[in-house]
Amino acid sequence: MAVRNGGEYKAGLKDGREVWYDGKRVEDVTTFPEFQAAIQSIADLYDLQHDPAHRAVLTCEVPDLGLVGRAFEMPRTHEHLRLKREAYMTWARANCGMIGRSPDFLNVMLAALAAKRGFFAEASPAGADAMVNYWKYIAKNDLFLTHALLDPQLDKGKLRHQQSDPGICLRVVDQNSDGLVLSGIKRIATAAPYADEILVWPFPPAFQPGEETYANVFAVPMNAKGLKTICRVSYANHGKRRDFPLSSRFDEMDATVVFDNVLVPWDRVFVNQDIALLNRMYRETRMRELTAHQTNARLEVKLGFVYALVVRLAEAQGLDSKPDIMEMLGEAVVRVEMLRNTTRAAEYQATVDPENGLLYPDLAALQVGRAWGPIVYPDLVKMIRRMGGGALVQVPVSMDEFDSPIGPHIERALRGAAMSGVSKTQLLKLAWDVCGSEFGARHELYEMNYAGERSALLAGIQREYPRKGEWLQYLDGFLGAL
Repeated sequence: MAVRNGGEYKAGLKDGREVWYDGKRVEDVTTFPEFQAAIQSIADLYDLQHDPAHRAVLTCEVPDLGLVGRAFEMPRTHEHLRLKREAYMTWARANCGMIGRSPDFLNVMLAALAAKRGFFAEASPAGADAMVNYWKYIAKNDLFLTHALLDPQLDKGKLRHQQSDPGICLRVVDQNSDGLVLSGIKRIATAAPYADEILVWPFPPAFQPGEETYANVFAVPMNAKGLKTICRVSYANHGKRRDFPLSSRFDEMDATVVFDNVLVPWDRVFVNQDIALLNRMYRETRMRELTAHQTNARLEVKLGFVYALVVRLAEAQGLDSKPDIMEMLGEAVVRVEMLRNTTRAAEYQATVDPENGLLYPDLAALQVGRAWGPIVYPDLVKMIRRMGGGALVQVPVSMDEFDSPIGPHIERALRGAAMSGVSKTQLLKLAWDVCGSEFGARHELYEMNYAGERSALLAGIQREYPRKGEWLQYLDGFLGAL
């Protein structure tokens, strides 16, 4: 199969998968109202790969694979990194950066894992071959992956096997000549109802003796026998696009996945009950460099979009040249540019890994984005609330009201400084989707928690900071010369 289009993606979802919503099984995810818009937004991304204006950036030729999506490419030059960033941003612009788990995120993660074949070979040559072959399979078929990392929130003072029910967290319950059999639960698998496959690996990678049966990395199709996907409430609005500019199209469904004696064939097992290897995987496969490159590019688009919305809201009230508002907008610019420059600085400072010849973006630069994003996105949302003010709670039910008998009154009530009531109301509708709707609340929470527990993230950044020794040497040299 070559690079897929949107129709091919949607056809692949009619595979008998077991998806549950509100206690009822979903017969066909492609026609289920709560998923339709999100599925179409993913289909639109696949269609962009065939658009003459974008296909040269979104696709590329890879040896042994043929024409594939750009994210599957293993970067070896600065041009590769630049094109990968442009591809990530092209997809992000199609949805204002609001799809946090677009296919390119897991695609580049797979490329990173496959590039470190030697790491997996330490424990098992078969596991290493499985990892590389799986990357090839997903790339050649242009599939959409979700992943599940987190255990249910249980007693955090106890290890997985010490819980009152050790079978809640996902673990191996049997193995045979065909593969591993796993049972248990993983949570927050974003886009699981309409992904093709799921990659499972436990996070955070801090396993202790006794937790061996939980220490597995593997992948299965979403229609695997015994795999159940249980959805949260939908935040999608089903009204017209003008009334719900974002939530009518881009609500990503988050789900809990339940494994009920699911057989994972050996050729899809990458780490098998190996605590030592799993605890090293996150760092030593260098997946962070390549996935954070995608993450920061997507977030740049999202921040830039929200910044522009704040500017337009200020203009609607004739406040955009007022000193205190100018200061606020300048703060917004600083936040956008700080994030923007993480990807470009990382590319500029990229280094070659002698083990595989790949060019990896600078991790320290990318980590700034991971630490900055959870702060700056809520900051920009607060600016929207400030600029929207009370107008946000007095928005018409529908934009169609402007064409009703009361339309002239609404037009007069909502007119802007140099803007019609219709245009200002459209801005307010968009602003509410970002800062006031359930969709908007989920996005703020998503970005705040995207990089995990903040204190652990910052401690890790300090622990791994590659230029720490250089600066300490500089300081010590100055002190020694006194």
